[in-house]
Amino acid sequence: MVGFAFPGQGTVRVGMGGWLRRDPEAAAVLAREPLAELCARGPLERLVATDVAQPVVTAVNLAALAVLAARGVVPEVVAGHSVGEVSALCAAGVLDVDAALRLVGERSRLMASVPGTGGMSAVMGLPVERVEELVTAVSTPDEPLVVGLENAPDHIVVSGAFPAIERLTALATDARKVVALKVGNAFHSPLMAPALDAWAAVVRATPMAPPRVPVVPNTTAEPTTDPDVLREALIEQLTGRVRWAATMARMSDVDTWVEVGDSKVLAGLMRSAGLRCASMADPATARRLEPVG
Repeated sequence: MVGFAFPGQGTVRVGMGGWLRRDPEAAAVLAREPLAELCARGPLERLVATDVAQPVVTAVNLAALAVLAARGVVPEVVAGHSVGEVSALCAAGVLDVDAALRLVGERSRLMASVPGTGGMSAVMGLPVERVEELVTAVSTPDEPLVVGLENAPDHIVVSGAFPAIERLTALATDARKVVALKVGNAFHSPLMAPALDAWAAVVRATPMAPPRVPVVPNTTAEPTTDPDVLREALIEQLTGRVRWAATMARMSDVDTWVEVGDSKVLAGLMRSAGLRCASMADPATARRLEPVG
């Protein structure tokens, strides 16, 4: 069984997609997203902005997907990390390329419009149960803090109000380290709620086909082919938790994962969880995979 995993916003960097721009199938996809030109030259300050990073990463993901499709390599299950979930829906046939790019464009615009009153920090070396205890101890109704992402059993990202993050950092003396992330806001937290209604309207207005293969949504970590479940999960993901560690554990029967994009982040997480995962950041990966049929 082959699974495709699609990286998210945090993997953006100057120079990403370099070899993909030289591939005709991939280049045709990149040409559909004008912001993709920023990949080659930056500047980094502009590239990492939410309203740029999300469309750029999605374009690169879908360009890598086009390379695999042209070689007859298709997935039997798909998942995406955060905004990468939209790429996964495209790989499953739920969305076409143009619809996926439009949807991510709206998502990034809405998220960037939320006032930046919060941030995110990675808590390393503690299980999610302990981080949840810390979050409960420091969070208040006016200064909320939640577990935003479970990237691995000992790599948890908290998301919320800056004062609450400061309180958690001071309290988490048993953590290996707590690292502030360079992000524009508190993604996957209640602070994204101002964008939720508009995002829900956009998602519900977007035509979606039944998936050809199971999709593992971030908020449930359970594979599904139910279009209604996928639609609601995509909406809830804006303020909800990315359960990536649970996704990896749930899909341990997949023989080979492929990180589809220009990143090795998910491949690293999956290998640390004992899963076999290749990355499309290596141009040779596509040549090594066996076509289906």
